[in-house]
Amino acid sequence: MGVFQVDEIHKEILEDISETCLRVYGMEIMDSFPIYRGWLNLKWQVRTEQGMYLIKQFNKERFQKYSNEELHFAYTQQERLFLHNVPCPKLFPIDRQYLLKSGKGERFMIMEFCKGSILQPGTATELHMYQLGKATGRMHRVLNDANTPRKKNPEFIAPSLEHRINYWHSVLKDAEGKRKQSIISIIEKQMQVTQSMKLEDFTLHDTGWAHRDLFMDNILFQEDQVSAILDFDRLKYDYPQLDVARAVISGCLSDNGLNVSAATAFMEGYKEERKVDEGYLYKALCLLWYMESTWWIEADMDEFIGPPVRFAEEMLWLGENLQELESWLNDL
Repeated sequence: MGVFQVDEIHKEILEDISETCLRVYGMEIMDSFPIYRGWLNLKWQVRTEQGMYLIKQFNKERFQKYSNEELHFAYTQQERLFLHNVPCPKLFPIDRQYLLKSGKGERFMIMEFCKGSILQPGTATELHMYQLGKATGRMHRVLNDANTPRKKNPEFIAPSLEHRINYWHSVLKDAEGKRKQSIISIIEKQMQVTQSMKLEDFTLHDTGWAHRDLFMDNILFQEDQVSAILDFDRLKYDYPQLDVARAVISGCLSDNGLNVSAATAFMEGYKEERKVDEGYLYKALCLLWYMESTWWIEADMDEFIGPPVRFAEEMLWLGENLQELESWLNDL
């Protein structure tokens, strides 16, 4: 399918959604500007007489993987966060329904258009990370106050070390079969790191509601301030520490290694909003590696394009440096 055909399809989708916006909200779209960000879902900045808004359309195939109940809960929490001064877009539900359906069956939602820019991974300054730490800490504090129920189990159930080592053996066998020598050495390293770990050292009791997708693509900055945390679609009961680790590795890891000063600034901001134990960041990064390394390190990782390339680089760096990180971050 050519670019022209794709653009025409997107135009037809927006026209269909625009008719529903006029009927339901009384909102006539005067201008629209596509936002090329995210995976499969479509987004537009739209201008109306009432102001600027953002329309988010959900890809029909991808939407089937979501739970309507979980999405509704996530958006009610986003609404609570907005009311508690956590920087995130204001939503505009109709009769408490955040997701609407167009005449042709497109699922979409309307939200405030937030100004700001996305930072490239690894380029966040100390002030950026301090402000992001404060926003993240406040988000976690609100999400886990007395108004939200706790669940018995987190979304990520950490497998045993034996199970994980068996998994790496299967990946190693795949890489050997494909004669990918460079990948083989990478997987052998993951096995070594896994064997050196102790799951009891992780703070696996520290469960709670979390964003679960807190990397630079989902954070807007205006100058040094966080103007918006975006995309709460994956919000679930899990480990808030994973948000901390993902934000730090995304914002602070560059070709020069981890910007420890910026990571420290993040934790300073975070601790102003939420109390944590000493060594919190190091344990969070260990848990992030334990969870995400199997997502991105595989026999065919040399064929990755786009964001997975960066995610794989982050996991490779963590695998190589976890032992040193304990001394670098021992008081964070």
